[in-house]
Amino acid sequence: MVIRILHKPAHLRGTVALLGDKSVSHRALILNSVAQGTATVNGLSLGEDVASTMGCLQATGVVIERLDAPDVVRVVGSGGQLQEPEDVLDAGNSGTTMRLLSGLLAGQSFMSVLSGDRSLRSRPMGRIVEPLSCMGAKIAGRKGGAYAPLTVSGGGLKGIEYTLPVASAQVKSSIMLAGIQAEGKTLIHQPALSRDHTELMMRAMGANVVEDGTTICMEPAQLTALDVVVPGDISSAAFWMVAAACHPDAEVTITNAGINPTRGGILEVLEGMGANVALLNRRVEGGEPVADILVRSGSLVGTEVGGEVVPRVIDELPVIAVAACFARGKTTIRDAGELRVKESDRISTTVSQLSRMGACIEELPDGMIINGTGHLTGAECTSEGDHRIAMALGIAGLLAEGRTVVGGAEAASISYPTFWDEVDVILAGTGA
Repeated sequence: MVIRILHKPAHLRGTVALLGDKSVSHRALILNSVAQGTATVNGLSLGEDVASTMGCLQATGVVIERLDAPDVVRVVGSGGQLQEPEDVLDAGNSGTTMRLLSGLLAGQSFMSVLSGDRSLRSRPMGRIVEPLSCMGAKIAGRKGGAYAPLTVSGGGLKGIEYTLPVASAQVKSSIMLAGIQAEGKTLIHQPALSRDHTELMMRAMGANVVEDGTTICMEPAQLTALDVVVPGDISSAAFWMVAAACHPDAEVTITNAGINPTRGGILEVLEGMGANVALLNRRVEGGEPVADILVRSGSLVGTEVGGEVVPRVIDELPVIAVAACFARGKTTIRDAGELRVKESDRISTTVSQLSRMGACIEELPDGMIINGTGHLTGAECTSEGDHRIAMALGIAGLLAEGRTVVGGAEAASISYPTFWDEVDVILAGTGA
């Protein structure tokens, strides 16, 4: 287990260059793998989750080659015909890999098995097994298909009309990946909007995907390979935004951040808390809106986080809880029960770890209540093997008085392998 020791620096100054967005990276690899033609993906996420997706696709015969830089790859499309893998497909810790590839493999006329690490094998998979089975795939898994490993025998799919039980981009995308290989139309009704990278990229690759409010209608399609420039990951940017917003003497610029509205919940929440945030150099790259984000110290106030914003900020809620500790008044997070089935129970873990640092924080069945005290105190904490928790605690350590020890710091590499390097760079130039 890797341990990181942190102290609060006198000030925070610097520029953070983000790695490629994890969600867009997954989709650029998966969709181009079944397209006609060859595509270059520039700015690919270097995290372990995306590496898991790449490895699984290569195991089904897809040619993916790294080019001049580690974040640039060439994908040779299979035209929709993958090869039966010789071994179990290892999704590692990545729920996105398992859920999206299940949808992709549901349309292939062979048998495949998907598994992952202990954490992933405990995460709910029934939510994709049900709709994919309704489309005609034969899927088996532990406890009646509720958990991985999953065995997928695909082919012969038919479009369905399906209402999602939760607003989930992973479940929606799994159905869509099956839908482009199914006979007839597929309609998906969402309880609320979630990130729409799959819809945007499928349309850019020639699919007929129509959105009407929270309903998606699509037809089978042969995709055309698409070169993709991956924007910076807004979920990674969130950590630096909170650090700068809460530190008493900070000015941090985050470059090349994707600001897709279906992912921009962190911007809305921090704006509602009164954070000093500015979007600079707005532009569009690869069909995705992008900007540089300038964050300065400010005075935060408590807020309410719930309802339709939650699916757009679900990954950022642990670090928002850190921000709430430094805000005046009460912050309430609700409608976030999905946090309990992430890499850890992120509600329980966030509450327990921030409590160690003196936070006035209370666990709710679907969220938490934080009464801001304006400070945290350094303590010994653990990530519980969860990458978002590791990084949230890292930011808490940069803001807390005294010495903070983060155990299990290596978990950050799942989604943000250079996180601790960025911490070191920031600290090296701040008089820590």
